[in-house]
Amino acid sequence: MHPHSEVLTRLFTALDRHDHEAMAACYAEHASFRDIAFKLEGRTRIHAMWHMICEGDIRTSFKIDEVDDRTAFVTVVDDYTFTAKGRKVHNVIQSRFRFKDGSIVEQQDSCDTRKWASMAIGGVGGFLAGRISLLRGAKARRTLDTFIGTHPQYRES
Repeated sequence: MHPHSEVLTRLFTALDRHDHEAMAACYAEHASFRDIAFKLEGRTRIHAMWHMICEGDIRTSFKIDEVDDRTAFVTVVDDYTFTAKGRKVHNVIQSRFRFKDGSIVEQQDSCDTRKWASMAIGGVGGFLAGRISLLRGAKARRTLDTFIGTHPQYRES
């Protein structure tokens, strides 16, 4: 197995086990994470996000599509309840990774935002959230900042 496949396997099996500590260990100190809502810099904020997500009912499966000495592409399927609305979500994600020295330095996730928003939020709010990235980003930032406010270990000095 390629060493980066091992890192990705640790990452996604830890997510399925809700083990945010093991997930954080897969990232470099100055890693970045991007998806349809979050734009995070640094392992501390990425760790905080995974900790917040792991407090929910997420179940994850994944398939490593391509991996080499610098990059990887993974198809991820997350099933969870979107906490803000209590709605069930089945989200298929294309995840792209870059590595350096055996750690993740960049993760970029993408999915069908309209489909996600329809499942997670529904109605007019879902229609808007599926089309306006600023809405998703602002809500994600507020939610993570609130979580960090109650978890001082993630506050950066």
